[in-house]
Amino acid sequence: MRDMPDMRVLDLTELTAVRLVEGYRKGEFSPVDATRAALERAEEIQPEVNAFVRLTGEEALAQARASADRWRRGEPAGAVDGVPVTVKDILLMRGAPALKGSRTIAESGSWDEDAPSVARLREQGAVFLGKTTTPEFGWKGVTDSPLSGVTRNPYDPSRTAGGSSGGAAAAVALGAGPLALGTDGGGSVRIPAAFCGIFALKPTYGRVPLYPASAFGTLAHVGPMTRDAADAALLLDVIGVPDSRDWSALGPAPGPYSAALPGGVRGLRIAYSPSLGGQVAVRPGVAAAVRRAVERLAGLGAYVTEADPDFADPVDAFHTLWFSGAARVTQQLGPHQRELLDPGLREICGLGARMSALDYLAAVDVRMELGRRMGRFHDSYDLLVTPTLPITAFEAGAEVPKGSGHRRWTGWTPFTYPFNMTQQPAASVPVGTDGDGLPVGLQLVAARHRDDLVLRAAHALYEAGAAGVRPPAPVRAGER
Repeated sequence: MRDMPDMRVLDLTELTAVRLVEGYRKGEFSPVDATRAALERAEEIQPEVNAFVRLTGEEALAQARASADRWRRGEPAGAVDGVPVTVKDILLMRGAPALKGSRTIAESGSWDEDAPSVARLREQGAVFLGKTTTPEFGWKGVTDSPLSGVTRNPYDPSRTAGGSSGGAAAAVALGAGPLALGTDGGGSVRIPAAFCGIFALKPTYGRVPLYPASAFGTLAHVGPMTRDAADAALLLDVIGVPDSRDWSALGPAPGPYSAALPGGVRGLRIAYSPSLGGQVAVRPGVAAAVRRAVERLAGLGAYVTEADPDFADPVDAFHTLWFSGAARVTQQLGPHQRELLDPGLREICGLGARMSALDYLAAVDVRMELGRRMGRFHDSYDLLVTPTLPITAFEAGAEVPKGSGHRRWTGWTPFTYPFNMTQQPAASVPVGTDGDGLPVGLQLVAARHRDDLVLRAAHALYEAGAAGVRPPAPVRAGER
C-alpha cells in the first residue's frame, strides 16, 4: 500500500500548483482538501491584509468536488484541474461583479462573461476562490481604493503590498491559492511581487489575450502571479493561447513553456544593469541582494557583463500614455461620479483630458524609439537583469514613500514601466530580503517573444536555492 502523507503535517496552502496536481494524480489528497485549506487561509488573512473583494466559497467547493470526481475517474479536464486560483478584480469572471475598485461601477448586472484568461482556466477545471483587490481602475503602483480600502503587506501589515495587483500578490504569498491572475500596465504584477516576495511574469504583449480591451491600450498585459517560475510556466501554458475577442493577441506559443524550464542559463549572455547607467538610486540592501543573485547566475554558467541599455528615462512619454488612458476610462462619468473617484486618479484624469492627439503621437514616437533601442540591445544580450524596484515596501495607504519627493508612483518604479512601453517579457524574482526583513525582487527582461528565456533563468535561480522567500509564520497565521 502506498504511504500516504500525514494530513496533520502537510499544509496544503504551502504547496505549489505543480505539487498539488501531482498529489491529485497520486491520490495523496483531493481538490476539495486543497480548496478548503485555501479558503480557510483566505478568510484568516482577510481582516488584516485585505487581499480580497469577494470570496466565492460555495462555488469554489462545488468546482472542487466536480474536479475530485474527474480525478477519481482518471479524466482531469486539463493541466490545472482542481488548482485554487484567484482573479484580480479588473478581469471579468462569470457570476462575479468586476467593480475595479471603483464606487462608480454598479454591482447589479448579469456578469455572464469570462475574460479570455479566466475562460481558459475554467475550461481546464481550475477552482476560483474569488476576486482580489486593486486600486481604482488599476491606476497606480499601490493597492488602495475608495471601494475596498487598503491592502497590506504580508511581511509587515503597516506597509503596502504594492500594486496594482496587490491583492493577488498578498494572496499568493500567504497561501490563499497558488495561482493568481494579475494585470500589468506599468509594473502592476512585478511591483507587488517584489514587495510581497513572490514570482510574477509580465508576458510579451499579446501572449495572454485581454478582453475587454484596456483603455490603457497596448501597455496593459495579463500575467501569472505564483510561488515560483514553474507554476508561472504552467499557468502561462494554460492562458497563453489565442482568443478571437482580442484582435491583438499573438498566435499559438512555439511550445510549452513548462518544457523549456530545464534549459538553465549556461551560455546565456546576461547584461546586469544595477542602476540603468546611474539613473536610479538603489537602496544598499536591494542592490546587495540583487548582486548576489546575479553572481549565482554567473556561477550557473551564464556570461554576465555589467552593461546598461541605452535609453533615458521615458517617464514623460509614459505619463502621456497613462494619463490619457485614465481620462478615457472615466470619460463618461458625470460630475457626481467624478467626486467618488480616488483623488489621485481624478487629478491624472484631468491632466490626461487636456492632452492632444499630437501629444499622444509624440509619446508613441518615444515608445517606438525605446523599442528599437531594446531590440538592438538584445542582439547582444539574451537577458537584461535589474532590480525590480530600487526600494522595499513602504507605508500602506500612500502612493509614494513619505519624504521621497516623488509626486506619482512612477517616481519609485523606474525599472518597470519602460518594458510595458516596449512590450517585452519581464519577471520579478524574489531573491532575498533587506535589513528590515522585507522582500527584494530581481527583474529579468528578454526580447519580445522570448518569455521562455525569462522563465528558464528564473527557474534556474529557484533550482539553485537563490530565489524564493516566505512570510514570517506569525503574519501567515494571522497571529498579530
